[in-house]
Amino acid sequence: MSYVSDLSQSNEYLSFRSSIPLRKIVVDSDSSKAWRIFDSGPKSVHCPLICLPPVSGTADIFFMQVMGLASRGVRVIAAEPPPYWNMKEWIDGFKRLIDYLELDRVHIYGASLGGFMAQKFAELTKNCPRVASLILCNTFTDTSVFEYNDSSALFWLLPSIVLKRMLMGNFTMDKVDQRITQSIDFMVERLESLNQSELASRLTLNCTPCYIQPQQLNNIPITIMDVWDESALSSSVREDLYKSYPQAKLAHLKSGGNFPYLSRSDEVNLHLLIHLRQFDGTELSSSYLSLLKMPAQSSSQCEEGSVSYRNLKDKIVKIS
Repeated sequence: MSYVSDLSQSNEYLSFRSSIPLRKIVVDSDSSKAWRIFDSGPKSVHCPLICLPPVSGTADIFFMQVMGLASRGVRVIAAEPPPYWNMKEWIDGFKRLIDYLELDRVHIYGASLGGFMAQKFAELTKNCPRVASLILCNTFTDTSVFEYNDSSALFWLLPSIVLKRMLMGNFTMDKVDQRITQSIDFMVERLESLNQSELASRLTLNCTPCYIQPQQLNNIPITIMDVWDESALSSSVREDLYKSYPQAKLAHLKSGGNFPYLSRSDEVNLHLLIHLRQFDGTELSSSYLSLLKMPAQSSSQCEEGSVSYRNLKDKIVKIS
C-alpha cells in the first residue's frame, strides 16, 4: 500500500489485527460478494452491537470500539458490506448476514452512510423487528443533501481515482488537533484500499434519492451522537436529524471531526456503554456483564469530550 498512517502502525491496531480475525462471509448467490466482519466478544450474546462504516470506511475503522468494549463483555461486530447497488440489495444482504450469524436482534452503531442504512433497515423490517436500538453518528435522514444527487446513476462508470478525489474533498485538516489528523490519515489509508466497485456502489447508495420515514422508528431507542466542531455535514442536516427523532437522546462531543470513533474513542465508547446499559438484564443485552456500573471518568476525558447527554425533551442524563 502506498500510504501508511500512524494509527495503522499503533500498538492498539496491531493488537486488534493479531487477536481478532477478519472473517469473509458470503450470503448472496454471487460468491464474489462477501461481507467482511470482525466479531469480538462472547458468542453466547445474540443481540450484539454492529458497527457500520461510512462511504470511505472499512470494518477495521471501529477497532477502538471492538477492543475498548470487549473489556466490558460487549459483543461487537464491525461489518463492511460487499458492493450493493440499491437499497433492496443492501437490506436483503444485511438481513441474511444477521441470519447467518444466528442473531435475534441487533444494536447498530452507524456512521454517516452506515447510520442512514441502519435507519432504513430498521424502517423496512418494522413488521418483523431485527433492530433493538440505534446509535447514529454524524448521519442524515435524506440523501438529497448531497451535491452529486443528480448524477448518482453514473458512478459505476467513473474510475476509482475520480471517486476517491470526490471523497477526499471532505477530508479537511485545517485547524485540527493531532488525534483528528491521525484519524483522517487512517481514513485516507482505508479509502485507498477500496476498489472501484466498492466505492461506486457506496456512493450510489449515498446519493440515490431516498429518505427515511422517522415515524416508523418511534418505538426504537435512539441515541444521536455528533460533534460540535467542523464536520462534513452542515448544521441544517444535523437539525433535521434532531427534529426527525424528538424522543432521541443526544450525545454531544465538543470536538472529534468526521471520525470521532477514531479521534475521540474513549468518549464514543463511554456513550455507547451508556446507551447499551438500558438493556442490562434483558434478552436485548449486548453483554454478559452488567454495564450499570460505569468506570470513573477522568478529568482529562471530561475536558476533551462529552459535554452533554440529554434527550430532546430536556431530560438531563448525568454521566458521572
